[in-house]
Amino acid sequence: MIALLFLGILAAWLCWRLVFARYWRADLKVKTEFTDPWVYEGETSCLREEITNDKILPVPALEVRLAMSRNLEFSSDARDNTSVTDQSYKRDIFSLLTRQRIVRRLPFVCRRRGYYEIRKAGIVATDLLSGRTYLDEEAQNTSMYVYPAQVDTRRIVPVCRAVSGMVLTQNRMYPDPFEFSGIRDYQRTDPMKHINWKASASAGRLMVNQHDSTTSAEVTVFLDVEDTAILKYELLVEESIRIAASLCARLAKAKMETELISNGRDGASGELLSYRLPAGAARVQALNQKLACLTTGEKDTTPISELFRREKTSAGSGRTCVVISKNRTPSLEAELETAVREGIGVLWVCPVRPGEKAEQPDTARGLNVFFWEAGNGK
Repeated sequence: MIALLFLGILAAWLCWRLVFARYWRADLKVKTEFTDPWVYEGETSCLREEITNDKILPVPALEVRLAMSRNLEFSSDARDNTSVTDQSYKRDIFSLLTRQRIVRRLPFVCRRRGYYEIRKAGIVATDLLSGRTYLDEEAQNTSMYVYPAQVDTRRIVPVCRAVSGMVLTQNRMYPDPFEFSGIRDYQRTDPMKHINWKASASAGRLMVNQHDSTTSAEVTVFLDVEDTAILKYELLVEESIRIAASLCARLAKAKMETELISNGRDGASGELLSYRLPAGAARVQALNQKLACLTTGEKDTTPISELFRREKTSAGSGRTCVVISKNRTPSLEAELETAVREGIGVLWVCPVRPGEKAEQPDTARGLNVFFWEAGNGK
């Protein structure tokens, strides 16, 4: 009797082992996705895990293995079973009964700008009765952008005002006949063609149409990400990118045509980044994507002084340029001073380390310099 019981248990064990080995992967789905298509640097997002076992056979021990960039730092309880080396490796354990779905949300902090994706998930199932493990992979298709952090509005306003002042100096303002803004009383200096006769008859006095003023303003922002010295200042390079992103967005919303030129490379094409941002906020997202993928730290980076000299001549005088560069080199200073003498409006935004005292250039040379302390007030 005992022998028969033993044989029955052995047969059941062998049957379970064969069935589990053959069917554990059937109708077992693993899906991971970032809950946000984009966030700003320093913000928190979530990774959503969905594990579905849509069959009668349970999977009592299932391990899901994920590899993400170490720049996405799991927070709170999501840190459990996580190891960080070249990447952040996450292992989660699930126990799935018959036709069960489990959803988990894993919060993480975006520590650095970039484009991040997950292309596969490792799956390890363990047969608890036999102790055998079964490995497989499932393709994933999820990605997200981490845009450069937005700088404090109170800090970017003085820069924007300086740019606006140079634009008004460099560009002659005139009324735009297509931009009607209202009706006002007639003044002796108003042209007769601006009189609104219908409104004048209603008011009993002469009234004129009022139009918004426009300019042919175009601002070119030069972004320097060169960092080839022995001492690296990655903080200042990243702060330069943040300033460029916030400034371009602000200028576009102020209805100024803006062009961004950088000696960093476009992550998609591998070419030096050059992007024209039309007036208005419609294309700011596309610019942020470009800056999220901007590559820095290359040894063969074109010096910003050479790039500025090459690009400034394309539009001639009357152009307004903003140079964002931490590299206070004699060649760059000489190029900017030459541009000022040629009638080009130039503002140099120079990021400096926290607490660093920077010496202003001689104001007699006409070069406007705005020192920006990195990490202050963010």
